[in-house]
Amino acid sequence: MNQITNPYTPGAGSMPDALVGRDNILEDARVIMERTLRKRSARSMIMVGLRGVGKTVLLNRIESMAQQRDFKTIAFEVTEERSLLESLVPEMRRVLLELNRSAGVGEAVRRSLIALRNFIGTVKITCSDFGLELEPMPGLADSGNMAMDLTELFLLAADAAAEKGTGIVLLIDEIQLLRPDELSALIMAMHKVQQKQAALLLFGAGLPTLPGLAGEAKSYAERLFIYPSIGQLQRRDAFAALAQPAAQEGVLFEEEALESIYQATQGYPYFLQEWGSHVWGVAEGDTITAENVRAVADDVVRCLDQSFFRVRFDRLTEAEKRFMRVMAELGTEGCRSGAVARYLGVKATAITTVRASLISKGMLYSPAYGVIEFSVPLFSDFLKRSIPLVTRAS
Repeated sequence: MNQITNPYTPGAGSMPDALVGRDNILEDARVIMERTLRKRSARSMIMVGLRGVGKTVLLNRIESMAQQRDFKTIAFEVTEERSLLESLVPEMRRVLLELNRSAGVGEAVRRSLIALRNFIGTVKITCSDFGLELEPMPGLADSGNMAMDLTELFLLAADAAAEKGTGIVLLIDEIQLLRPDELSALIMAMHKVQQKQAALLLFGAGLPTLPGLAGEAKSYAERLFIYPSIGQLQRRDAFAALAQPAAQEGVLFEEEALESIYQATQGYPYFLQEWGSHVWGVAEGDTITAENVRAVADDVVRCLDQSFFRVRFDRLTEAEKRFMRVMAELGTEGCRSGAVARYLGVKATAITTVRASLISKGMLYSPAYGVIEFSVPLFSDFLKRSIPLVTRAS
């Protein structure tokens, strides 16, 4: 078929033609925003799930929803190379200057701009000049305590937005990569924002470890946010994710073809898009058949191995690869560190460092004490294809 009309979008955060199975999440986000505009208390949202389930896609859709409601939006992804403040401050500056231009500088906007300038000086972040004459006002977000100053900055920015009849929405991806002090400061600031019913919201996304990390940072974090779990799509929704975009181009899927792809992908959205894109390339006429699915199977697996799995695999040490290969052999459902140690014939303490490194790299997460699971869906199958079986200790 014509690749120009290929409706499938396998990519990091690429918006699919049919965003299905997430209506409840988007409705919750809409309610949260509407309550905030009406000065009603609303808990912010942090979505959690494995890689490739569509968390970034949902953040992008929520950003569009916020902009349609005239919220000012600040969106960024946390990385190991940049601190929270290095990502946040330039975006906050942009938003406050937009509020300034909307109808002249009001008192709340002026105070927030001064606070941000003070904050930048305190945390020593390089940022472009404001291009405004601002009278100094000591005591605004300049204590040097990140949590306290960030809290004051958020409250003043929310006041500035409310002065212009709007609010601010923060959209932060990969929140689990924040340093403990950054996560603690962010949670503390959002706690005070919620208490004041200020016009500032946080929509975040991260791995399943995130609620636990947030709870360790601040015990009240479990009550401060809602944590919807984003997982694989149910069969009906997975079928729709494939069939609806094709139907818009006048192409139908055989039921057997849909079932075959669903079984191969287990309903994970990224894999559905990859399979859809490949079968579109080989199908002829106006029907995608089960034979088309079989014809591309090897190519899809090879593509996923190279583009989705290997970029993560290549970051691992030999000891980490060995650890994960044993996990794959044992089965990832509720795998325990002790079982890996017994397989290797070593004491559990001997693999503690490797386990901790894999968790810090985001390859594993611990849903319960002593239990470990892969953060990347279908990774065990990739490991079995890529690494010979580790010999079990006798």
